[in-house]
Amino acid sequence: MTEAKSPAPRLAFFYFASFLIVGVQTPFWPVWLAGKGLGVREIATVFAASLWVKVAATPAVGALADRLGRRQAVMVALAGAAVLFYASLWDAAGFWAVLWLYVAAAVCQSAVQPLGDSITLAAVRQDGLDYGRVRVWGSVSFIVAAAGSGLILAGAPGNRVLALVLGATVLLFGACLVLPRTPVRHAGGARWAALGEFAVSPRFWLFVAAASALQSSHQVYYGFGTLNWRRLGFSDPVIGCLWAEGVVAEIALFWVGGRLAARIGPRGLMTLSGLGGILRWTLAGLLPGLPAAAGLQLLHALTFGAGHLGAMYYLSRTVPPNAAASAQALYAAISAGLGSGLVMLGAGALYADFGARAYLFMAALSALGLAGVAALRSTREASAA
Repeated sequence: MTEAKSPAPRLAFFYFASFLIVGVQTPFWPVWLAGKGLGVREIATVFAASLWVKVAATPAVGALADRLGRRQAVMVALAGAAVLFYASLWDAAGFWAVLWLYVAAAVCQSAVQPLGDSITLAAVRQDGLDYGRVRVWGSVSFIVAAAGSGLILAGAPGNRVLALVLGATVLLFGACLVLPRTPVRHAGGARWAALGEFAVSPRFWLFVAAASALQSSHQVYYGFGTLNWRRLGFSDPVIGCLWAEGVVAEIALFWVGGRLAARIGPRGLMTLSGLGGILRWTLAGLLPGLPAAAGLQLLHALTFGAGHLGAMYYLSRTVPPNAAASAQALYAAISAGLGSGLVMLGAGALYADFGARAYLFMAALSALGLAGVAALRSTREASAA
């Protein structure tokens, strides 16, 4: 793979642009929603609705991309639509207007991600690309966005949050335009046979359930971490730095992720995620204060980083290339859609009733994911993972 032909820089730019949006939204979108007059339960409903719609929309988009064999073109269309929907939110008023416009924007935005992952994983298989060292640029941009937006938004977030999200989405549109075009050659029957092979596999669904539990355990943190830290008296710049700190740890994990995957396998990475989640969320529910928050943010390397890398390498090693976009989209729909949507809706009620102790329920979810990983036995399908 020569330097001139390497897809790595364009893929890195895609992840950088994609996670600029996430880096602003994750810590500060709940603040923007609250500024629109939404309460805690309404905020949870908005997030949950956007996640649920992914359950149907994301696999459909993945199947369309596989059928057309033009993943990059589909991504350009989705990113362009997301720009329009976010722009429409500027003057939106009332719960229902915000709900529908945000759900439409979020679904378009989120459907881009698994298609980008499928292009990257194709380069992992074909060119020996190190997934972690390309994906790490998404983590770098998250830090830039979280820390930078914390400074920009200090004291008066208002529509500045939306302006930052809109600008980052325009950048994502540009990144999709320059992605490598990877047409997929396949016969329709072969694609359906490949889809059927993993879709009826109990081990594939056990993997999806375990990985979904590990990622869903972050929902109290994603939905209400900033609001909880504000309740404890942390300033917005400090909150932005806390979010960034967690991703610094994640970057370190991604940088050595290829070697870790080679040594302990995807299942070993997911095990680290489960153990880290039990420790992180238990202590987050019991230990208030800035020193505890700063220390626990380091565990994001395990809870998210190891879990995500483990899932990506598992899919890369077990799913046929001509069904990669469909499998990636199906996994994303279940893990980031159905599972996370249900947990997010519950997270709103738990945080409203228990405050920071809602994290203890997330520790239980990490334990459930860990049990699912342990149940994956060494079979011909899973032996490579």
